[in-house]
Amino acid sequence: MAYKLRVILDVEEDVIRDILISETITLEELHFTIAKSFGFGGQEMASFYRADDQWEQGDEIPLCNMSDDDDAFDMGNCMVSSILKEEGDKLIYVYDFYAMWAFFVELSEIKKMSTKELPIIALTIGITPKNAPEKEFISDDFDPFKDDFNQEDENFDNYGDPDSDEFHY
Repeated sequence: MAYKLRVILDVEEDVIRDILISETITLEELHFTIAKSFGFGGQEMASFYRADDQWEQGDEIPLCNMSDDDDAFDMGNCMVSSILKEEGDKLIYVYDFYAMWAFFVELSEIKKMSTKELPIIALTIGITPKNAPEKEFISDDFDPFKDDFNQEDENFDNYGDPDSDEFHY
């Protein structure tokens, strides 16, 4: 089976690629395919995030497993078909955490066809800008003076004096 993915770069002007891939590739292979189709080398760190129908970001699938859990998902051990199961399934792809290139990836069609010649860029719209757009991260109604985190701990005096003899190094 072949998957047709619509990949949209999150920039002001339309920059879109439709990519045909085999359902049997890993997310790591998809990472390289997307990066190269938009003119990147694929050497930067990246992550996929599961997304719902409103493109809300869910669980991360990183390029490299950096956790203590050797069995944790990463792009190399995760098949595309295990994440994208039906038409309309979505992922958010972030490439180069310094520049923060963000992409919206949607499984637009599942086709019965030979996968020998895949991947193929089936459609190209727009040119990737030289620089990533600046991202602005804004918290909803955050007030640091009302946050519980900033309240003084009533039991602070119970922690003891680090210069006293009760602490041993």
